Amino acid sequence: MKLILLTPPDFFVEEDKILTSLFEEGLDYLHLRKPDSEPIYSERLLTLIPEEYHKQIVTHDFFYLKEEFRLKGIHLNQRNPDLPAGYKGHVSRSCHSMEELVQHKKDCSYLFLSPIYDSISKSEYRAVFTAAELEEAARKGQIDKKVMALGGVTMENIPQLKDYGFGGVVILGDLWNRFNIHSTRDYKEVISHFRKLRKAVS
Repeated sequence: MKLILLTPPDFFVEEDKILTSLFEEGLDYLHLRKPDSEPIYSERLLTLIPEEYHKQIVTHDFFYLKEEFRLKGIHLNQRNPDLPAGYKGHVSRSCHSMEELVQHKKDCSYLFLSPIYDSISKSEYRAVFTAAELEEAARKGQIDKKVMALGGVTMENIPQLKDYGFGGVVILGDLWNRFNIHSTRDYKEVISHFRKLRKAVS
C-alpha cells in the first residue's frame, strides 16, 4: 500500500524539517494542501524541502508550482475541479461517492475516496460508506490499487482497508494530532508514529 500524507492547512515553523524527515523515513507521497494561504508561503516551504523529494509532492492549489518546482503533479477537488489547459502529467482527484470514483478513474493516476471512517481532524466529517458498501465496491473492482482511503485512517484500521483492496491510505489527523503546531518543537513522537504507520502499510 502507498502511504500518503496531507499537510495541515496552516503553515508552521518546524514543517519543512518534519516533512523532510518523513520523506527520509519512507513517505511515498506528500499532498500539499494549504487552501486559505498565499502562494508565496507554499513556495517558501518547497524551497526548504530538498529538491530530491519534490517529485513525490502533489499540490492541491497554485498549480503553477508543479512546473516551477518539478513536483509530481496536481490534485483536483471541489475547490479546483478542472485541469489547467494543456496540462500533462500526474493527476489525482478527491471523490466522495462510488459514482464519482467510477466517473473519474480512467482520467486519474489515483483517487482519494472519503470519508471512509469518521474524520479525526474534522468532527463534522462523518463516514459515508457502510462496511457492506465498501465490500461490494471491492467485489465490483471499484475499489482497487488506484483508490486511496481518506478519512479517519489509523494504524488500527489499516488492516481492514487492505482487506477492502485499497491501493493506499491518506493520513492527516492521526499523525498531525501528535504535534501542536503552535507550541511543540520536538517532533520525535510524529516520527515514531510514522514508522508504525509505514510498517502497517508494508
